[in-house]
Amino acid sequence: MKAMALVCAGSLSLLGAVAAEVPGPAPDVPARPVPDAFAYGLGTQTFGASYQFSQEPLLVETAQAILDMGSNTLKFGMGANYAKDKGGNVREPRPDIRSLRDLAAQEPAHRRVLEMPFAHYLIWVYPFAEGWWKNGYAKDVAERQSKEIYDLACYLLRTYSGSGKTFYLGHWEGDWHLRDGYDTKTDEGITPERIQGMADWLNARQQAVDDAKRDTPHTAVAIWNYTEVNLVRLAMEGRRSVTNDVLPKSRVDFVSYSSYDTQGEAKTLSAALSYIEAKLPPKPGIVGKRVFIGEYGFPAANHPPPEQDLRSRQVLRTALAWGCPFALYWEMYNNEVDKDGRQRGFWLIDDKGAKQPLYETHRRFYDWARGYRAETVKAAGREPSFDEFRQAAVGWLDGLPAAAAQP
Repeated sequence: MKAMALVCAGSLSLLGAVAAEVPGPAPDVPARPVPDAFAYGLGTQTFGASYQFSQEPLLVETAQAILDMGSNTLKFGMGANYAKDKGGNVREPRPDIRSLRDLAAQEPAHRRVLEMPFAHYLIWVYPFAEGWWKNGYAKDVAERQSKEIYDLACYLLRTYSGSGKTFYLGHWEGDWHLRDGYDTKTDEGITPERIQGMADWLNARQQAVDDAKRDTPHTAVAIWNYTEVNLVRLAMEGRRSVTNDVLPKSRVDFVSYSSYDTQGEAKTLSAALSYIEAKLPPKPGIVGKRVFIGEYGFPAANHPPPEQDLRSRQVLRTALAWGCPFALYWEMYNNEVDKDGRQRGFWLIDDKGAKQPLYETHRRFYDWARGYRAETVKAAGREPSFDEFRQAAVGWLDGLPAAAAQP
């Protein structure tokens, strides 16, 4: 939870984006196509887990656990702190890895994960080039950081051309970036200069992605840019926030919502999603909803496993009914540990290796979803649209008895 780290042809929908991308010559060694590129919406993520069960790199182990659950969606982070291991121990960084592109191309764990058969990657990307924007986004800093984003985007488009993969490059909870510390009592530190600095930062990242798409021949691969907001209840009260003050100045493709402030009530969560959408400038090249839930979660320290499952189902139902492209649970393995060593329990698999009821809900969902997709293809001779799929998924969730998710 608290883990820091174009020129498009025609009209692209979320599910049609991969097929509709500007075509180009295939690389010398074409990427292996993913077996299932459909966007099922539900998923999870891996950041800074506090335990593991194998000798594999932690990123690889947790990504494999997500894949084994049945998901084709992965969210993780990339940045200069890549060498941090579990428990805060730090391995020696490699001197030849000096950029995001180096990390994707040369660091074995990251490369393995990018080559796994995931179709949708949501990645927090923080360039190795230092610099920040709270006192204005300096031109030299913007140029260095934009080049890293551009080089990474070009690498992903070129390397995974023909794969059917889609990459979403974003960042962690933006309202904590905009504010000083975690203070929500005052908006005084959120100056016009700071607001413009963040808008410039987001737009520079967007331009880097757009330029990479323009400059890199590619086919059957897509890449997008997103920002993440998190204090939306506060925004709905008229307070200064990324949603109210930065988002309208931006040109981002998508918005992620870290939804802890409204996740407990379906009507409020749905209203928050609509509020974000209303602040998001239109983008004619993308059809469909452009706001998704990048984080939600109910720690086992406060919610017993059956309750954790039922509360999460309500969030998932709300997200699908509203039209979110993704709703991503925080997370596969827990990353938050109290001072007394107690695991807070943001997990689908706990520190003893036990799969939680919510894990089983996800697993059962993927089984149902693939069956529904196959039946639609057989009956209609085409893939279901995302709207058809999500409406059926809401019905499936409504009919899922609590006992079905028990381990």
